[in-house]
Amino acid sequence: MNSDPAASATSRRGLFGPGLLVAAAFIGPGTVTTASIAGASFGYALLWALLFSVLATMVLQEMCVRLGLVTRKGLAEAMREAFAGHWYGPAAALLVVAAIGFGNAAYEAGNITGASIGLQAITGINASIWSLFVGLVAAALLASGRYRVIERALVAMVLVMSAVFLFTFLMVRPSLDVLLSGLLRPTLPEGSLLTAIALVGTTVVPYNLFLHASAVREKWPAGDQVEQSLRSARLDSGLSIGLGGFITLAIMSTSAAAFFATGGEVSAATIAQQLEPVLGPAARYLFALGLFAAGLSSAVAAPLAAAWAVCGTMGWEQDVSARRFRLVWLLVLAAGTIVAVIGARPLTAILFAQAANGFLLPICAIFLLLVMNRSDRLGTFRNGLLSNVLGGAVVLVTLGLGGLKLLQVFGVAG
Repeated sequence: MNSDPAASATSRRGLFGPGLLVAAAFIGPGTVTTASIAGASFGYALLWALLFSVLATMVLQEMCVRLGLVTRKGLAEAMREAFAGHWYGPAAALLVVAAIGFGNAAYEAGNITGASIGLQAITGINASIWSLFVGLVAAALLASGRYRVIERALVAMVLVMSAVFLFTFLMVRPSLDVLLSGLLRPTLPEGSLLTAIALVGTTVVPYNLFLHASAVREKWPAGDQVEQSLRSARLDSGLSIGLGGFITLAIMSTSAAAFFATGGEVSAATIAQQLEPVLGPAARYLFALGLFAAGLSSAVAAPLAAAWAVCGTMGWEQDVSARRFRLVWLLVLAAGTIVAVIGARPLTAILFAQAANGFLLPICAIFLLLVMNRSDRLGTFRNGLLSNVLGGAVVLVTLGLGGLKLLQVFGVAG
């Protein structure tokens, strides 16, 4: 009989850790759509952006794991304490609220649009009408607090869709030379920059930086050995994020084979064709159900994540029944629903939502680096040279991609 309460609690929570939450966040409609567009439009040329994104996610989430296990605080709480009493404290809080609040609103628009595309594919009814329906369903689930009742069914559908992508990838069997070239030789074909930024934004999800630090405290309670918990958490994160990256690789590859190699054009009506080698005519329906499930589950998670992050940063009560907490998730959900309803081109809306995340990522990463170098908070677990170099590289690359896009917008760069 196990008499250790912490061990018993961990056992009851199952074998899978919070790393799966991080992976699940980027196996949503944004990833499916963005990876499909990348493969259809540019073949395997942007695989390097995916590889960078997966490695960046591992680097940043490892820092969040250390923060949560050592300080027993989430990133928002740690930032508020670290910047308290300094002149730049209010500015830092404002930037975080803007990055997470507005970023999640854009992300939410992509989630709702993705779920609506799935329903449109099944029923033929315009996605804008379904966007309002999905937004109302998500609001009802959040208000009732019973969203976890359908969570397992939604996750199951997403996993089935992911498995089909993997089987299709094995059937397509792209050349190893082509894959390695795309992974190891960074190139930006004409018109691909926004898609590359979107690939980063849909993989390195900013709100995961806030959620992961809090989630590890639930999986590995206080009183556990920090070193042992850290090893387990790192393994959990690495395997989960790696699996998520491999699924995204499969989506890009199947899309490249279905559209880029044949000269076809990906759209809301044709996007499911990449699964036809395995499913035949049934591809449309399984893809649609998977996209709907991924969209609705993410449409519930993103506003909640925004509420936790914003309330934690501002020092507000973080109870799900608190008035300010409810107001934050309601504003994020409402903004995402409105954008999804008025969006004229669904796939373009999803792509831009992921690109917005890519632009906002450096802000969150910089604040994470500042917190992780506080020896008074983390002691010997603060960032070392390697962590700072890798984290700094993530910030520089994402700033460089975003800056290059801005130069293009203003006509300075070609």
